[in-house]
Amino acid sequence: MNREDLLRQMRAKVSHPATARDLLSLLRIDREERVAFKRLLRHLVNDGDLILIKGKLYGMPDRMDLVVGKLDGHASGIGFVTPERPIEGLTRDIFVAAHHLQEALHGDRVVVRIERYREDGRAEGKIVQVLERAASSIVGRFDVDDTGLAFVVPFDKRLTAEVQIPRDETMGAEAGQMVTVTITRWPTPTRGPAGRITEILGDINDPGVDTEIILRKHGIPDEHTPEAVAEATRIGGAVREKDMAGRTDFRDRTVVTIDGEHARDFDDAISIERLPNGHYWLGVHIADVAHYVHDGSALDAEAFDRSTSVYFPERAIHMFPPELSTGLCSLNPHVDRLVQSCLMEVTTQGDVIRHEMHDGVIRSDARMTYTAVNAILTDRDPGTIAQYESLVPMFELMRELFTILNGRRRRRGSVDFDLPEAQVVLDEDGFIANIIASERNVAHRLIEEFMLLANETVAGHLESHGMPSLYRIHEKPDPLKVMQLEDFVSAFGFSLGASDGHVTPMHFQKLVDKMRGSPAERPIAFLMLRTMQKARYDPGNVGHFGLAAETYTHFTSPIRRYPDLIVHRLLRELRHTKVSDERRAELEDDLPEVGRHTSEMERRAAEAEREILQWKKVRFMADKVGDAFDGYITGVAPFGMFVELIDHYVEGLIHVTTMADDYYRYRETQHALFGENSKKLYRLGDRVRVQIIKVDMERRQIDLGLEDVLEKIRKNERSRGPMRSAARPKNEQRKSTPEQRRRRKAQRPGKTERKAKQRR
Repeated sequence: MNREDLLRQMRAKVSHPATARDLLSLLRIDREERVAFKRLLRHLVNDGDLILIKGKLYGMPDRMDLVVGKLDGHASGIGFVTPERPIEGLTRDIFVAAHHLQEALHGDRVVVRIERYREDGRAEGKIVQVLERAASSIVGRFDVDDTGLAFVVPFDKRLTAEVQIPRDETMGAEAGQMVTVTITRWPTPTRGPAGRITEILGDINDPGVDTEIILRKHGIPDEHTPEAVAEATRIGGAVREKDMAGRTDFRDRTVVTIDGEHARDFDDAISIERLPNGHYWLGVHIADVAHYVHDGSALDAEAFDRSTSVYFPERAIHMFPPELSTGLCSLNPHVDRLVQSCLMEVTTQGDVIRHEMHDGVIRSDARMTYTAVNAILTDRDPGTIAQYESLVPMFELMRELFTILNGRRRRRGSVDFDLPEAQVVLDEDGFIANIIASERNVAHRLIEEFMLLANETVAGHLESHGMPSLYRIHEKPDPLKVMQLEDFVSAFGFSLGASDGHVTPMHFQKLVDKMRGSPAERPIAFLMLRTMQKARYDPGNVGHFGLAAETYTHFTSPIRRYPDLIVHRLLRELRHTKVSDERRAELEDDLPEVGRHTSEMERRAAEAEREILQWKKVRFMADKVGDAFDGYITGVAPFGMFVELIDHYVEGLIHVTTMADDYYRYRETQHALFGENSKKLYRLGDRVRVQIIKVDMERRQIDLGLEDVLEKIRKNERSRGPMRSAARPKNEQRKSTPEQRRRRKAQRPGKTERKAKQRR
């Protein structure tokens, strides 16, 4: 019995929540299948398909108005639960009032009971169970109150409860220091959490402390487990002869890696040649991590927990220990390395008409950089061309194929915004010295194109063989958001051109092309990105909307993404074994949880990377209070506007209270603030001139004001002159006469009267 069979039978035969014993009886499960059945129940509970309630009863969540999701807390004490799967009639997150949060904390995986549906597509609910804690520890500021009670104020403002610390559990921390506290008692509706300090990080402004805080806030392990390190060390640092046995030998082919100047791990390499029929024979060779990291090993367990490498401005937190990530699984030049290779015959129209999958071994001829390849192909730099003279024809052939592939992908509607991104330049202490626009040259683009093609080819290969797999899916955008986008772009004279809401990637791409170079490009691009769904990992293939691909996976980076490692294992299993029906059923049971967990860890990493970058940007702007900059409105809300500064790619907030020249109303459909009297309209994407009012290091936020509004307020204050109080100064107050003092005394109640009044 697989998961679909079990759920179908439970709907048909089980009319109420039931114990595992009852289910065994009601569904007539054979004795020899009972262990597998109970394991399947656990998987279904983990995935949210079933809910385990009090009394160890298993129930169908939709029949109990129960929803599994992640709690997103708010500094005000309320919360929102994002369902893990679509809920009919629900288009927005579930609102949870503060008194209905129970013992749940921000980030927890919870079960919420829907109490009321609202007309705006949102529901209100009450948390009834915490399935999984986001973390067992919290990072925050240690403090002691006047009574000697020690506590920790969480760094994450979405965690609103202070953690009580017993006097003997402080580790000698001093007030004001940032610490890590392990929770020893979870909160209840009547009392807060308690814990013990396990680590003292130091002063929040010390170099490197910001990174340590963000790592601990998001629960990202900084060091690898001793077991994983020992296992990586035992593997060794060189490829052995026995490891190469039975593999396809590509060492006689010209193979190169192309990466950034500061990259330390090289997990993909390229080979290319022209076939006699005029087609291209493209080889994408990926480090064979799966050869060294086996299912169930210490390295595998830790890699699954992390699921991805995390990249901070000053350092990378690798998924694997350096013995693998920058050693044996890095395709360094002039040394033998094991790879899994995808070779593709590509026509002059960009179609893959034949492909081969190999366990291979390569020896990279050169470690190329994007800058060097761009100097050859774009700048035609004589010195660089002479240095890599033997490889220049290969790079020319790569560009030729890139042009074909890129054109083919665009013709089918793949969406490419190509907006500039910020690149930070750090000083020796890890603080930002400058922020510049990152360049995406032809070398970046051709490598990206080859990787996309390999990912698509591998996904199709697994699907065509009926092999359960983990796909990288990107679902179609929500029709309501598409309608809102259409309303917005029409104000600029554009349209998606989609009839009846049947939008395709081509509609998005054509809109991108139409607006390119126009003042509306940035606001529309921002909103288009928000309109689209987030890509994620899932065993069910629904295609990739943004890439206009019917089937897509991640194959090209197993050294830094766990789903790629899974795909490598599946490819090898398909090549070397006969996959039984039982094995397919096992994969179908296991892969949903892998997809859910790795998607969640990917979001965690992205959030941590954004937060540390924003923090460093805020610190970079600390000495620029009072300076004026040009910027673009990147977000509009009832409370104000977010603006990204053009010069520094730093975002700040213009709170509506600083817009004192008028009363501004929020227009949700227009993504704008509208002045009631002045008729001014500030819309998403508008260019504005702003001044930095305040840099708040505690909130890690930059407060901005509109320069013209601030100047107008200052002029008004100057024209009125200094403000004077209507009250007389104390030394100028008139003295009362003896007669006035006598009358006031006579009006006061006597002692007897006062006592009577108190009794009354």
